[in-house]
Amino acid sequence: MSKSEYEKMLAGEMFTGRDPELRALRLRAKDLIDEMQHSYGDRSKRIEITKKLLGTCDDDTYIEKYAYFDYGINTHMGKNFYMNAGCVILDCGRVDIGDNVMFGPKVQIYTVTHHLEANRRHGGQEYALPIRICDNVWVGGGSIILPGITVGKNSVVAAGAVVTKDVPENVVVGGNPAKVIKHIDNGQDK
Repeated sequence: MSKSEYEKMLAGEMFTGRDPELRALRLRAKDLIDEMQHSYGDRSKRIEITKKLLGTCDDDTYIEKYAYFDYGINTHMGKNFYMNAGCVILDCGRVDIGDNVMFGPKVQIYTVTHHLEANRRHGGQEYALPIRICDNVWVGGGSIILPGITVGKNSVVAAGAVVTKDVPENVVVGGNPAKVIKHIDNGQDK
């Protein structure tokens, strides 16, 4: 039995984004995002819509206006998550976000990528690699996290950073490409 394009997508295999099932799932996400934007003053309604949109979240998950998700259902958020305005999560691959994580405005999370060779890109094939953001991470405004990355617990991604490699625990990374610029004590016993 062959895999569906959705199953291939989640498995990190080449898939065709033009697949009708995938189009329907993206449309569902867009409809829920639109509904969420129009319920801005009603916290309980926003929570209800957020729970429909995302794979996992709780009542403390808060997403500001102008968020975008490719699918939503492939994003799993821990407790006490906050996303500032204008963030983008291209969740063709699974996105796991830990507890007590904050995103500044316009953070971009990209699980999806394409072939480098032009003739293969034009065929509509793409693939996705999962992203994991561990507990107690702060991702600064305008940061970009690329496919396949893990951001270690208690770390900070400085505003505008482009994260191209895994981030260790208890550090601040910044720049393009992001590099460790500081280690964080995080209340360790002295």
